[in-house]
Amino acid sequence: MAQPAPRKLGRGFHVTRRAVALFVLVLVLAVSYFNSLRVYFDQERQIVQTRAEVAERTQAISDLETELQRWQDPAYVKAQARSRLGWVMPGEVGYRVIGPDGKPIDTSVQIEQSGSVPPGEEAPTWYESLWGSVETADDPKAK
Repeated sequence: MAQPAPRKLGRGFHVTRRAVALFVLVLVLAVSYFNSLRVYFDQERQIVQTRAEVAERTQAISDLETELQRWQDPAYVKAQARSRLGWVMPGEVGYRVIGPDGKPIDTSVQIEQSGSVPPGEEAPTWYESLWGSVETADDPKAK
């Protein structure tokens, strides 16, 4: 029986069954490897995220343990009671500053400070910062 002649696609280039089979085999292997590589990279990304989360939680645990140790110190407990609750020691006189609305002014006023200076401006000098804190102490609600 005579075999069919291979097809010609151009000058001198013949496509045989073996070439088609080889091409299909390479294509199947490439698809399977790409899928496996995608799964591998997804897992690597998840591992990195999980390690970062573990490190973050470990740091949070360390911070909480440090705070717990601080609360074991009686001097720290006294300082917190004085600042948070307004307690005074025997023999001391406690004062509360009353605002125009008749309510005590919050003693935990924080001076806002931005970490960066806008372009074209210079950071304030130490005496400008000091004067700004004096102005804030005079009128904390204005800023």
